[in-house]
Amino acid sequence: MEDTTKAQQPVLRAVDAVMVSVPDLDAGIAFYSGRLGHRVCWRSDELGQAGLECPDSTTELVLSTTLPAEPNWLVRDAAEAARIIQRGGGRLLEPLIDIPVGRVAIVEDPFGNRLVLVDLSKGTYRTDADGMVTDVTPEG
Repeated sequence: MEDTTKAQQPVLRAVDAVMVSVPDLDAGIAFYSGRLGHRVCWRSDELGQAGLECPDSTTELVLSTTLPAEPNWLVRDAAEAARIIQRGGGRLLEPLIDIPVGRVAIVEDPFGNRLVLVDLSKGTYRTDADGMVTDVTPEG
């Protein structure tokens, strides 16, 4: 029997980031910052990622040397959001992933669309004057 229980609140809160795959972080920054004018908010060479500002939104443009291009959805709790999607007919594609700022669940909706669910349960990146990630500022 299908579980038709409706979530108490909407699961997908906002687009947290739009991931863009680049072969090299410096080349990606040269294009998206140098040519398109997006300000670099943070950079982590260890992760192979850099976050750039979208000035009219809280959504970040994240350049990545290791991840595919796709939207990342902000959720309150990645594990719970994945469970809700599974109960609605979707499926979990990968085990829950811990990231420096929280957790990520990668799921597929009943129609085959891949959804990356991100919670910021551990906080947000803290950077130095050059925008390099130094640590995580806890939420609250």
